[in-house]
Amino acid sequence: MDNQYFGEYATLLEEAGKFHGDICAGIAIGTRMTMSGLKRIGISDPKGADRKKLMVFVEIDRCTTDAIMALTGCRPGKRTMKIRDYGKMAATFINLETGKAVRVSTRMNRKASGDNSTERSYFSVAAEEELFSINYVEVPLRPEDMPGKPLRRVPCARCGENVMDGRESEHQGETLCKPCFEKTDYYRIVA
Repeated sequence: MDNQYFGEYATLLEEAGKFHGDICAGIAIGTRMTMSGLKRIGISDPKGADRKKLMVFVEIDRCTTDAIMALTGCRPGKRTMKIRDYGKMAATFINLETGKAVRVSTRMNRKASGDNSTERSYFSVAAEEELFSINYVEVPLRPEDMPGKPLRRVPCARCGENVMDGRESEHQGETLCKPCFEKTDYYRIVA
C-alpha cells in the first residue's frame, strides 16, 4: 500500500472506530473492504455527492458492518443497506446510477491471532489480493428494493401484520408473511 493510500486508510479507520466505539480487527478489515468496493464501482464521495448512487448488501452482523455503515453512510433505515446475515465477512457495493456492482469477501483462512493490534497492523499493510476475493456481480433490484417510501403494504392472512414491499408469500390462495409461511420465527410468544 502506498503512503497516500495508507494516510487515507488511517483517517477512515479512525472515523469507523469512532462510530463503532473502538478499533478492532473487524473495523480494520471493514475499512479496507469499503475502500476496495467503492473504488471499483466509481464512488468517491459516498456520504456527499454520491450518496444517492450507493447501496450495500452486507453478509454479517459484526463489526465489519459498522465500518461499512460509518464510511458509506448506508443504513437499513434509509434502505441503502441490506443485511443478509450469512455469517460471511463479505459485502456487495452497488453503484445505482451505473449498475456496476462488486462483491468483496475476505480470503483470510488463517486463524485469528487473538492479538488485536497485530491483526489491525496486518490489515493496514496487506495487499488487497491477499485480503480479499473481489468479483464483479449482478444484483437484480426490484423497485420495492430501492430507497424511498414503501410501494405497497399487504396484511398477512394469518397474523394480520402488514408486510411491505413484496416480502410476502402466496400460499394456497393466502397472502402470508415470511414467518407464517415458513411456520418459524426468531421468537416465541409466552403467556
